[in-house]
Amino acid sequence: MSALLQMHPADWLNLFLHYLSLSLLAVGGAITTAPDMHRYLVDQQHWMSESQFTAAITLAQAAPGPNVLFIALMGWQVGVNSGSLLNALMGMAITMTGILLPSATLTYVASRWGHNNRDLRAVRAFKQGMAPVVVGLILATGWLMSRAHGDPARDWPLWLLTAVTAVVVWKTRVHLLWLLAAGGLLGWFGWI
Repeated sequence: MSALLQMHPADWLNLFLHYLSLSLLAVGGAITTAPDMHRYLVDQQHWMSESQFTAAITLAQAAPGPNVLFIALMGWQVGVNSGSLLNALMGMAITMTGILLPSATLTYVASRWGHNNRDLRAVRAFKQGMAPVVVGLILATGWLMSRAHGDPARDWPLWLLTAVTAVVVWKTRVHLLWLLAAGGLLGWFGWI
């Protein structure tokens, strides 16, 4: 982003409302709404670049702590792109409040109701039916992240590592930190 963004109060309100609505779609975690965040922030509003978007998710996923941190980084980046530390802090607060408030409220109310009615057939069916939805949303996020990487024909070692890692996670009990360390070493040596 070379030119500074001109963020008006209506832009901040729209950012908040967008994240407010995404909050209720974040079944399986906020990361499942990343494709729509990309559409809104990068493609539609042009408030972030493709590389800034990918870096926000990558950095937050690599850092210890809750995976929702990428939301704060996106809000921060929108504010930084508008040229002000105050805007960066405001962007972070707006996106985090927008993504957390509705889902936290709904989760609290629904979990209390679900716990009190856990023996109902409809409650059990809903829980079982949500699993494929969550898997689909996570796959869409993975596809979006891999698409930003480049040419699959040139990056075949990365795709091979991804496939091998998926099989290892599926078939063994190897801890994910060991796989992350192995991928980091392969990248450090320039093999992927």
